[in-house]
Amino acid sequence: MPQPTDRLSRIHELLTEAFEPVELQVTDDSAKHAGHAGAAPGGETHYSVTIVSSVFEGLSRVQIQRTVMMVLQKEFDSGLHALSIQAKAP
Repeated sequence: MPQPTDRLSRIHELLTEAFEPVELQVTDDSAKHAGHAGAAPGGETHYSVTIVSSVFEGLSRVQIQRTVMMVLQKEFDSGLHALSIQAKAP
């Protein structure tokens, strides 16, 4: 299966595979951050994620945040600068 070429699609796919969420919204907020630290001319640097998954049951907020960040580490390594995460169990 070919890899999606845009970061939003890759984030969505990675989170879906890792967490099988009942709710998932990924938003590219890069345009709001133009000219700020970490912003790139082509965008794809700042995102917001809302995710609800039973995988998060019993985890603290910090554990959930770390788990999501680890799944997206390759994206951070390749230019993702900031990620706002709203995550919880159903």
